[in-house]
Amino acid sequence: MRSIDLSAVMWRRSSYSNTDAGQCLEVADDLSAVPVRDSKTPDGPALILGATAWTSFVTAVRREDLPGC
Repeated sequence: MRSIDLSAVMWRRSSYSNTDAGQCLEVADDLSAVPVRDSKTPDGPALILGATAWTSFVTAVRREDLPGC
């Protein structure tokens, strides 16, 4: 897989993240894949998901169908 330059992307916090900065997921839009990172470590690694995997993840979150949630 080729690398994606994330240095200039605009990150946004997920609406499902909590407000006390404890569990905050950020994503970047308008790319060929969906980068995801932990907002507490913005210089840390990002997980890069394909569109199909991202759609499956979002669907599971909306259905509250994830183990441990």
